[in-house]
Amino acid sequence: MPTPPPGGDSSPLHAMTGLMWMPTAPPTFPRMIAFHPQPVPVIPALMLVLLIAYFAGVVRLRLRGDRWPVHRSVLWALGIATVLAMTATGVDGYGMELFSAHMVQHMVLSMLAPVFLVLGAPITLTLRALPARPAGRISARSILLAVLHSRPARFLAHPVTSLSLFLVSLYGLYFTPIFDVLMGTMWGHNLMLLHFLAVGFLYFWCVLGIDPSPRQASRGLRRYAGPTVRILELAATAPFHAFFGVMLMMSVALIVGFYRQPIPGWGIAPLADQAVGGGIAWGFTEIPTLIVLGVIFLQWQRSDERRTRRIERSAARAEAERAAYNDYLARLASADERRGL
Repeated sequence: MPTPPPGGDSSPLHAMTGLMWMPTAPPTFPRMIAFHPQPVPVIPALMLVLLIAYFAGVVRLRLRGDRWPVHRSVLWALGIATVLAMTATGVDGYGMELFSAHMVQHMVLSMLAPVFLVLGAPITLTLRALPARPAGRISARSILLAVLHSRPARFLAHPVTSLSLFLVSLYGLYFTPIFDVLMGTMWGHNLMLLHFLAVGFLYFWCVLGIDPSPRQASRGLRRYAGPTVRILELAATAPFHAFFGVMLMMSVALIVGFYRQPIPGWGIAPLADQAVGGGIAWGFTEIPTLIVLGVIFLQWQRSDERRTRRIERSAARAEAERAAYNDYLARLASADERRGL
């Protein structure tokens, strides 16, 4: 059963208590990581469906005799587990009481979990697992391919669009009344968390380039698919996150009104907690940035190796053809000599 807000607070800020687990004790690490399912577990249920669907696709490939990299499955499961750690544990409850806990949710759901999920290559798995389209008929695979090649997909995959959506999650959410409105209901809260996850997935899907995307299929966007552009796109977010974090840490007033009332007995001042949240927003970006940079450089290295091997094979074929032609000329000359010509 959901617990009432500490100290009997009946303000509208906690009107959603009936549909959310609300902590009554100050945060500790064991309380933060303890399993606390919500009465309406929207996101945890969705994550379990995605996990089952992914491994159903892997099993389908195995039964067909095809292989799927184990590390892709591990990364997808890790991404799902990361989302569950933010939405099915004490972190979610404390995120309703403390801005710092909410900022942990925001950073993990928008910057860490999407990296693992993208590295799991779910779109590639789906395209391989779905049956090919029968002649003259529409299939799920053909619909997915049509979506990937559609004009809206090309618009979303453009660097300006994906980067703008990613940054709006910071400035457009916290510096407008939108945050307080969404936090006022359980559905708004879950919608905001799903927004973090979806925008992060879109951004890193384009930056990492693991799965097929409109950037690879569209001639107009192909120039944005190179490693140099993707590294610059990744680096472009760093100053915005840093500035956002510094603003929160240096502010002498609360940015959002939802956390304006201190929790009785916890001894945590809202302004000080906001500064902690700013530090989290500033410093957390280092972890996913290093992971993504490592993946891009590894892709770059493997691309150079493949190009080198391709050039070497082409040179070897040309040398073999030249040697065969010279041998052919030598045999013709030898035959002419034997005939006395």
